Amino acid sequence: MSKRKTVLVEEESMAAVAEREARPPVEAIRAAAFAQFAERGYPVVTVRDIMKACGLTQGALYNHFKSKDELLHDIIASTQGELERQCQQAVAGAGGDPCAELAAFVRVYVIRHCRLRIEALVANREIGWLDSARVADIRRSRRAIRDIVVTILRHGVEKGVFDPPRVDGKHDLKAMAMALLDQCTHVSMWYGPGGDLTEEQMAKLYTGMALRMVGAAPQPA
Repeated sequence: MSKRKTVLVEEESMAAVAEREARPPVEAIRAAAFAQFAERGYPVVTVRDIMKACGLTQGALYNHFKSKDELLHDIIASTQGELERQCQQAVAGAGGDPCAELAAFVRVYVIRHCRLRIEALVANREIGWLDSARVADIRRSRRAIRDIVVTILRHGVEKGVFDPPRVDGKHDLKAMAMALLDQCTHVSMWYGPGGDLTEEQMAKLYTGMALRMVGAAPQPA
C-alpha cells in the first residue's frame, strides 16, 4: 500500500471512530450491527460481538432492542424507510415531468446505494433471516418504491414521452420498473469511492441509461 493510501485509510478510520463516538447509543448499535452483519453474516454474529464493536455493554442493547432479530429488522426497516422517503421527496420536487421525475428518482437511488453500500448489502442479503411478518413490513416499502417507478413510467407513456420495449405488443411497466431498480440497486455491489467516477457522475450515467431504457431522450449533460 502506498503512503498516500495508508494516510487515507488512517484518516477514514479516525473519522469513523470519531463519528461512532459522537453518536447516541442506539445509532452506535445500529452502525456496529450493519458493519458486523455485512462482514460476517447475521447467523454467526452475536450480541456480544455487536456491543464490543461499538464499545457498549450488552445491557445497552436491550435498552433499545429486545433481541438480535429485532435489531436486524430495525436496521433494515430504517434504511428502507429512509430510501422510500427520499425517493418520494425527489419525485415530488421534479415538477410533474416524467423525464425529470425519472431522473430525480434514479439520482437519489443510485447515490444512496453508492454511499451506503454496507447498508444495502445487509438489507438485501440478510432479510431472509427475519420472520414472515417482519419481511412483509419491509417488502411493503419496497413495493411502494417500485410503484413510484411504475407511476412515472405510466405517466410517461400516456404523455408520449416514453416508449419502453413491448412484449407481444404490450408494455409491462411493472417488469420494467423492477429491471430499473435491480440495475440501480446492484451498483452497491461493486462501486467504491476513489474510482473513475464520483457518486454524482455515477448517478448521471445511470440516469442516462434509465432514460434510454424507457425510450426517452437523455437529459442534457
